Amino acid sequence: MENNLNKHISGRFNEELENVRNHVLSMGGLVEEQLNLALDAINDNDADKARKVSENDYKVNAMEVNIDEECTRIIAKRQPAASDLRLVVAIAKTIADLERIGDEAERIARVALDSFTKDQQDLLVNLENMGRQVSKMLHDVLDAFARMDAQSAFEVHKEDAKVDREYEALTRQIMTYMMEDPRSIPKIMDLIWSVRSLERIGDRCQNIAEYVIYFVNGKDIRHTSQEDIAKTL
Repeated sequence: MENNLNKHISGRFNEELENVRNHVLSMGGLVEEQLNLALDAINDNDADKARKVSENDYKVNAMEVNIDEECTRIIAKRQPAASDLRLVVAIAKTIADLERIGDEAERIARVALDSFTKDQQDLLVNLENMGRQVSKMLHDVLDAFARMDAQSAFEVHKEDAKVDREYEALTRQIMTYMMEDPRSIPKIMDLIWSVRSLERIGDRCQNIAEYVIYFVNGKDIRHTSQEDIAKTL
């Protein structure tokens, strides 16, 4: 929550940290928009939307570079310690994951550039359904980051298990389809890579959730069981 953030930031450079945090949220908004546009491109079979995702990826990359430079300046100028340093570290790690989510969104959009038969439409529908699940995960983790809410971040963290199950089920379905129709393999491989990209986005969202918990509680919960994470909240 907002007071959670203020509690951890020393007054001297509160404005600088607020500024860089707002830039992260802007970047997150753009990445979320990119993912949703990629999913819309697949759902609508719209090549123009797919190309727009590809064209806008440079904006995501530029934002990462700019925010990273801001973090470097803050560290050099302010030499933050304790929770202030944790915030800068959390921001730097978050933007790296957001940039990679942007890359995955671009890969997903490429599926919309292919033409699929009517028999393959069910696979696309399932891909889009998984995509909406992952998109909600991204939206929720950005909200948790905005409020620096560890409990909300933990809820997102738990969602990744559902995404993994969906990934396994959809991958099995696609593999079965390819075995039944080997001629479809070249085209369907793009679909497999898109499903993999969605699973990776889920992993990235889980990472961001961990950074929020790290900032709020000062504990690195990577490679920690859900039960043990719950004990830290």
